[in-house]
Amino acid sequence: MVVSSQPVEHIKLPTTGNFAQIPVVDLSNPSAKTHIVNACQEFGIFKVINHEVPMEMVTTLESQALSFFNLPQCHKNKAAPFGYGNKNIGQRGDTGWVEYLLLGTNTELISQNSFNIFPPDFWLLVRKYRAAVKELACEVLERMADGLNIEPKSVLSRLVSAEKSDSYFRINHYPVSDKNELGFGEHTDPQIISVIRSNNSSGLEIALKDGTWVQVPPDPNSFFITVDDCLQVMTNGRFRSVKHRVITESLKERISMIHFGGPPSTEKIAPLTSLMEEGEESLYREFTWDDYKKAAFNTKLACNRISFFEKCPN
Repeated sequence: MVVSSQPVEHIKLPTTGNFAQIPVVDLSNPSAKTHIVNACQEFGIFKVINHEVPMEMVTTLESQALSFFNLPQCHKNKAAPFGYGNKNIGQRGDTGWVEYLLLGTNTELISQNSFNIFPPDFWLLVRKYRAAVKELACEVLERMADGLNIEPKSVLSRLVSAEKSDSYFRINHYPVSDKNELGFGEHTDPQIISVIRSNNSSGLEIALKDGTWVQVPPDPNSFFITVDDCLQVMTNGRFRSVKHRVITESLKERISMIHFGGPPSTEKIAPLTSLMEEGEESLYREFTWDDYKKAAFNTKLACNRISFFEKCPN
């Protein structure tokens, strides 16, 4: 992974107000499955409360990540083999006012060589956190399947719980800035769902159906779940993959931790036949997750990657 030493172009963005209508899903509520489905159809994002992820573990991992990001740049650059990047977001020239750790399923296999860079128990915390949010993702997906009245209930969750699930964990750090700069450019996530947690700092924005950008109020005690591209395809467009971005607009640094729940590389992605109504036509042609990754990662962030797999109208 290349670490950029060049300054990032400052892209000023208009400010937006907080959007108070972000759906809140209480997982202890028996009607949570209905609220999840409604939120995925209307916004592609919702906030989860009354989850079972231990917040002490979350805040400890966040603190350790911040300690790493506050190291001198020369020390952080040594972590490039372990997924560290600075300002260069993608392979096609996308940049942002961000530094990050991008950890794949095999990153921890080499982590024993990084104790001089990360705290000794950092990787243990990463493993525990990933296991906890993976369980949360599976619970949400099973509630979702229940709300859609599709069987089996594991039809979605099995994809992110599989041993060969191609999931990623990313920790983003946005340094302090008093300008409205592009922290992370507009995009949709290509996986099935993403589980996001951030500190009490604003910056995350989503695009509504009419294209209006609104700011998501931060909540460090909850998780935000987003619909990703593959889930939009599997629901044949019933759910929308939410376009989002991050701007640096406050005087407080922002740190976010995202679990990207992806399927195994050879998994075939297509609209679920158990969800299709009689006479309903598929909006997308079948593809493997590996096919979609290649298409997604070889384009700019803002590209509509789903369009590559849309069926042409008759």
